[in-house]
Amino acid sequence: MATVEEIRKALRQVKDPEINLSVIDLGLIYDVEIGDQGDVDVKMTLTSPGCPSGPEMLGDVDRVIRALDGVTDVNVELVWEPYWTPERIDPKVRAFLGY
Repeated sequence: MATVEEIRKALRQVKDPEINLSVIDLGLIYDVEIGDQGDVDVKMTLTSPGCPSGPEMLGDVDRVIRALDGVTDVNVELVWEPYWTPERIDPKVRAFLGY
């Protein structure tokens, strides 16, 4: 069965196409929980409510997790609290971007 760490590692390949940074580096993944039967619940947000790439990224998150061994179902929940800010970006990436 996949672990939370393996899921987060796999999600590094899901990028915001407008910024070309992963959903992990951007801090868009708030929570990952794995149930006893291999079901995975993810809480994530977007950089803004009007993000045109939102549906694509949510679909990519679902697809990447489903491809992992032992995953039986995936539920990706889009949340707006806490609201995303650039402070959620990985500190190393934030420094590289000049934030």
